[in-house]
Amino acid sequence: MLRRNERILDNIPIGALGIIALDGCQEMGKKVDNYLVKWRREDGHEHKDDVVFNGYERDTYLINAKVPRFGSGEAKGIIGESVRGMDLYLMVDVCNYSLTYSLTGHVNHMSPDDHFQNLKRVIAAVGGKGRRLNVIMPFLYESRQHKRSSRESLDCALALQELVRMGVENIITFDAHDPKVQNAIPLNGFETVRPTYQFIKGLLRHYDDLQIDSGHMMAISPDEGATERAVYLANVLNLDMGMFYKRRDYTRIVDGRNPIIAHEFLGSSVEGKDVIILDDMISSGDSILDVARQLKQRKAKRIFAAATFGLFTNGLDKFDKAYEDGLIDAILTTNLIYQTPELLSRPYYISCDMSKYIALMIDTLNHDGSISSILSPNERIQHAVKEYKLGTGDF
Repeated sequence: MLRRNERILDNIPIGALGIIALDGCQEMGKKVDNYLVKWRREDGHEHKDDVVFNGYERDTYLINAKVPRFGSGEAKGIIGESVRGMDLYLMVDVCNYSLTYSLTGHVNHMSPDDHFQNLKRVIAAVGGKGRRLNVIMPFLYESRQHKRSSRESLDCALALQELVRMGVENIITFDAHDPKVQNAIPLNGFETVRPTYQFIKGLLRHYDDLQIDSGHMMAISPDEGATERAVYLANVLNLDMGMFYKRRDYTRIVDGRNPIIAHEFLGSSVEGKDVIILDDMISSGDSILDVARQLKQRKAKRIFAAATFGLFTNGLDKFDKAYEDGLIDAILTTNLIYQTPELLSRPYYISCDMSKYIALMIDTLNHDGSISSILSPNERIQHAVKEYKLGTGDF
């Protein structure tokens, strides 16, 4: 496991650290803040009398910022304290639909558009006084609209360019739908982080009888787009890999896209093996459940579905039924986006906490240190599997 004190933090901080957790991302913001406060208390005494480390050790790094709304639904960003010269990290969860506001007396749920506007309002409230602006946006806004297939808008590229024009230097996201969208801002920092290690850790902690080798386990890609994720996991754990591809009806268009006729499988036999299906998101869940159904028909043993973002846009009923029918054994998603209390209470659900990972990245970037070791989890995964096989539980 990557421990904070194993990193080389020779550089002085870019500026005093400040975290702005926007509405909807405050729970994650508090967890990240707790790690940073703890770590810097532990080593802050080394720099107590050094002027460049002024404000290094504090009770909280969270900045008081809010976005109140007028009765018309319009809003403004307000920052309640000085941020001059600070290295600011703005955290936003564009998928948190649980927040509401009044729109001329009607209750309106916040959409990704509303969250993105709020982010820009807070950046505008900073007013260029910060030393550096960094945006941590786990689910990349409009990331599903990353390419043109007809005369249509390129929303993700436009959003990235807009943030850069407003002065944002680094954008950190998780498992971007298509990382090539960073070509829209080639001169700025753009990191897309995969939570593969956290998925493996979640599985190992909940199951004590996994046999991690190519004879007993397989990594499965549910479509062509997720192939790279499954290939990576298969290589790191020395597993076989299989993939499905979507056969579509190109003579019809339903809801703006060609409907899927069937999922076809490519790969070796899954019979008697545990399988891990990897994807970037579970939206309605139809694709994952269809893939699970086909794997069961091919006599797969246990089926684990791991996705960075659990949107569950059509509710949990079909997942409940799939679990009861023995179709899936576990679903793993991260706490990078809003999780409903209903989801957290499900017996088949495993939540993977990403707050320590984010805190490590913020701490390292604030020192202008390299985050390449944090982004590459190979060694941590190997360590976790080794400790799991030894039965120590030290991962």
